[in-house]
Amino acid sequence: MNILLLLRLFQPQTDQTYVSLIKSISGIRGTIGGRTGEAFTPLDIVKFTAAYGSWLKIVAPLSNRVVIGRDARPSGEMVSRLVTATLQGLGMDVVDLGLSTTPTVEIAVVAERAAGGIVLTASHNPVQWNALKLLNHLGEFLSAADGAQVLDMAEKAAFEFADVRKLGSYRTDDTYLQKHIDAIIKLPLVNVKAIREKKFTILVDGCNSTGGIAVPMLLDELGVYGVRKLNCEPTGLFAHNPEPLPENLKSISKEMEKGGYDLAIVVDPDVDRLALLCADGSPFGEEYTLVAVADYVLKHKKGNTVSNLSSTVALREVTEKAGGKHYASAVGEVNVVQMMKEQKAVIGGEGNGGIIYPALHYGRDALVGIALFLSHLAQADKNISILRAGYPRYHISKNKIELTPDIDVDDVLAQIHRKYQKNPVNTLDGVKIEFGTQWVHLRRSNTEPIIRIYSESDTLATADYLANKIISDIKEIISVKAKS
Repeated sequence: MNILLLLRLFQPQTDQTYVSLIKSISGIRGTIGGRTGEAFTPLDIVKFTAAYGSWLKIVAPLSNRVVIGRDARPSGEMVSRLVTATLQGLGMDVVDLGLSTTPTVEIAVVAERAAGGIVLTASHNPVQWNALKLLNHLGEFLSAADGAQVLDMAEKAAFEFADVRKLGSYRTDDTYLQKHIDAIIKLPLVNVKAIREKKFTILVDGCNSTGGIAVPMLLDELGVYGVRKLNCEPTGLFAHNPEPLPENLKSISKEMEKGGYDLAIVVDPDVDRLALLCADGSPFGEEYTLVAVADYVLKHKKGNTVSNLSSTVALREVTEKAGGKHYASAVGEVNVVQMMKEQKAVIGGEGNGGIIYPALHYGRDALVGIALFLSHLAQADKNISILRAGYPRYHISKNKIELTPDIDVDDVLAQIHRKYQKNPVNTLDGVKIEFGTQWVHLRRSNTEPIIRIYSESDTLATADYLANKIISDIKEIISVKAKS
């Protein structure tokens, strides 16, 4: 359940959106159109691309190659041309994958021995958004320290461009999506034979982006018996809110209720998040995508797991049952990856449907998640609903509060911390409060101007109650602040 608390809207714009530019460890993202410095305008795109390219020339001087790829958003071609020209102007050689996925670009960076990569996607954000997701030479997101250096260079705008004899080159390469799929098929835990023998019939929602291309390609290679495509035309005009949450998947759920499918697969626009629906149209649960895949991996390879603080405790229970240890990181793919490396985790990710499988690469990857999940389902010889019923039953309530410039988020979090200081509190990332076996986690989003408030309990009603209690506390804090 999502509860949206509207404290005050930003200046309205077309499509009932607002002007926004967000700079974080998740990259530079914002809404198209508006004033420079306040939105994702051409000048801002050039400035941050120039800063990133200039940073690469310092930290990775042995390669001047940069890989780029994009999702299907209508603004994608414009952003791609600006990014390409800027990098060439810095003297860097651009390898353009065109319509691609975030994990595919990550894999291509390593294969190309590139200095880095840029994925042009705003992930789950609506169509009016776009972004620069910045990667290092390992095909991984920049650390907080590296990201801070890029932002500092952008602020100073001290860029030195190449002369005409040293401009960078440009080439396209549309082979990496197939290379990505080929690498998945070769993984020892991907059981193509078992999948083929089950003769699965699957409904795919590609969210009118590159998932509409990539997911059917993968399912064909896996030998899936029947695939029906829904919203798979890569127009970038999303048929529904692109965040793969149950409330945004009502159309595909109704289609599933008609019968004839074993399961449904839904991905977000850049294909790094995976959601599943059972044969009756009910959600498998985005939190349980990682739980199920981890269960499968741990059955074949003992080890540790990592998820972020906002993810279900069901993963910890599955991990401990398999003889491993679970670790919780701060929210953000880069933080999960760092802890996975430190703890030598065999599987990890985030409770939003993000699967990170190090045997392939250190990045959220819906495609490898699909292959591992279908292998698990085929070998378990159960239907998807029975498989889901075998995992611990927890419910997460996911809520958010929209921010305005006059809200002091740090002060709000500090006051919440003080209010609940008698409870176990974790301040690694925002404030996470434990109430026995239940918890509430509130933190500033890295990708939107909001505070996220996640709560978990053994019933949805209790999880909603906990979330509403914290929301009420925040309302009171903001109200008192406004009157003072």
